[in-house]
Amino acid sequence: MPKTCFILNPMAGPSRRLDMPALIDRYFGAREADYEIRLTEYAGHAVEIARSAAGEGHKVVVAVGGDGTVNEVGRGLLGTAAAMGIVPQGSGNGLARHLKVPLALPAALRRLAAPTFSRMDVGVMNGHPFFCTAGLGFDAHVSQHFAQAGSRGLATYLRVTLSEYRRYRPTPVRVLLNGEERATDCYVLAFANASQYGNNAYIAPRADLRDGLLDVCLIDALPVGRAFRVSLAMALGNLPQSKAAEYFRVTEGRVMAAAPIGFHVDGDYMGHATEFNVEMMPLALAVAV
Repeated sequence: MPKTCFILNPMAGPSRRLDMPALIDRYFGAREADYEIRLTEYAGHAVEIARSAAGEGHKVVVAVGGDGTVNEVGRGLLGTAAAMGIVPQGSGNGLARHLKVPLALPAALRRLAAPTFSRMDVGVMNGHPFFCTAGLGFDAHVSQHFAQAGSRGLATYLRVTLSEYRRYRPTPVRVLLNGEERATDCYVLAFANASQYGNNAYIAPRADLRDGLLDVCLIDALPVGRAFRVSLAMALGNLPQSKAAEYFRVTEGRVMAAAPIGFHVDGDYMGHATEFNVEMMPLALAVAV
């Protein structure tokens, strides 16, 4: 078994109510595996731990948490020889679902005890790496308010989404994709490396983590009727066929906004900007799944 480091976010999802070290020991300790568990203490800490663990010779570094923890661990492992594993413990678990990592803890841990190694693409928006999705517009606006909601989980996310839908107004942008520029209102502009935001909400169901391309989803307006169509199509995984959104495949893109607009990376709100540069790093991260 490869030398493994588990990075546990004690504030993520169900892990707050479970003795995760004991569960990990049940599956790895019994096999006399070479492993250790390290807890995060603040935002960004998992980046530091992952980079340090890779430098110490760990072959697999496991993110135990949600998409935010996965993003931090992935960032820390870029440019190293270590592979990232995932024990999904978040609200959405977008990348874990795309990689078909079992959501049940025993199954996820058993899988990590005998992992299969591969590589995946990594996107970058304004210098911020992302592994699942990044975007600007309404989804980033919801991410900002979700972070301030005081509670996590799908119910909170849906409540924030419905509340902010009545308030949000799109921002005019110019988008440069595949050498062509177009002007549009930006209700949602999502750059998808993986297929979904999380909770099986498929923003780009045809996205492939290993094709060297980002799938871009553009929704220029979202009146009530279209909002219903988009929500249903995302749940069913057929948004491209619904004709409620436009899709492009790119290796890079540029966006210029008429006013500062919020953006997110893997569901975490990053702030506002008026210019965005997006690029692809093909097969830049090793994964153990």
